[in-house]
Amino acid sequence: MTLFFALCFFGVAIAGFSAFVIFWPLTLVHLRDRHPALSQRFGSGAFLKPEALAWLLRRDYRAQPDRSLSGLATPAWVSLLTLLAGLGMAALLWLASIW
Repeated sequence: MTLFFALCFFGVAIAGFSAFVIFWPLTLVHLRDRHPALSQRFGSGAFLKPEALAWLLRRDYRAQPDRSLSGLATPAWVSLLTLLAGLGMAALLWLASIW
């Protein structure tokens, strides 16, 4: 039963990954088009750069007075949290199953 729930959490992580792959690139394109100074801070290929992901996790996008940016970055933030939480819970349940 523990492994079943671990598999369910892994499915939640896959759903979070799917949403992240949709919203994060849209957020980065919006940054490139409307906030070039911020986009240059991340550089090209910012999709998996730790600095860009930390910016998203800290929710620093809220400091910008752009509602469109917040509208794209908030679902990306939620999906990243879902992905990390799902993987974390799946890993914990898998570890519990082998002990």
